[in-house]
Amino acid sequence: MNHKTTHFCIALVAGLLASGNAMSETALSDVLAAQPEGVKARFEHRHPQETLEFFGIEPGMTVVEALPGGGWYSKILLAYLGPEGKLVGADYSADMFPLFGFFTEEQLAAKKNWVADWTAQANDWGVDNAAQIGAFQFGSLPEEAQGSADAVVMIRALHNLARFESQGGFLTAAVKDAFDALKPGGIVGVVQHQARDEMSDEFASGSRGYLKDDFVIKTFTDAGFVFNGLVDINFNEKDRPGEEDTVWRLPPTLATSRDNPELRETMKAIGESHRMTLKFSKPE
Repeated sequence: MNHKTTHFCIALVAGLLASGNAMSETALSDVLAAQPEGVKARFEHRHPQETLEFFGIEPGMTVVEALPGGGWYSKILLAYLGPEGKLVGADYSADMFPLFGFFTEEQLAAKKNWVADWTAQANDWGVDNAAQIGAFQFGSLPEEAQGSADAVVMIRALHNLARFESQGGFLTAAVKDAFDALKPGGIVGVVQHQARDEMSDEFASGSRGYLKDDFVIKTFTDAGFVFNGLVDINFNEKDRPGEEDTVWRLPPTLATSRDNPELRETMKAIGESHRMTLKFSKPE
């Protein structure tokens, strides 16, 4: 996306960040204030309040969270959605994991039980007044979940789907599941490591963690979504990777500097990645 268009999208939706229900904003602030210090230390890079407000997430909603992992966002959402809401974790298809090439046979076998295992893990987090919990794997959306969600959030979850798209249609299947899971008018909120326009398509294929905003927008609009805008909430202009760099050189992974303290400090000074934050909606 060229800079003029990007600036237009930012201006178009910036007012949304200041709007909304004051009670829900206060509730979200309270939830965030109650998070452990280690979680709050990353707010300066992840901006969860601004991000969730832009997406329009509110208590009582049913929200699908792609690739919830260890629950950094999940624990915030469980508390914020509350007992009238529901959080549904959505992992990659079990068929995608062998393509990474580094999972053990035991880990791959465990992925076949991910739905039950993640649901049990999330229930054990002990979040007070938590939302209900569900789960599925992309490509296997349960029939009863179709048309049930108010929102789908895909936070740093698209690059591997794009990376392996040609080997199994994984991105296409995940975006279709997002569309099918949503009620008419439901939204998809995306946060994704963003490649600069001048970077090569090979660099921005997802294999290095980064995608271009034009690619993400086209992916969702081709699937039937309406593009509602892009904001700079999670931009980090210090992140200026070269063609050979990966996003995992940066915090929190710091993959390239584990044995190089000087490089490690350089990467920490950059901070977490430059990220686009986009919103789409399913037509009414």
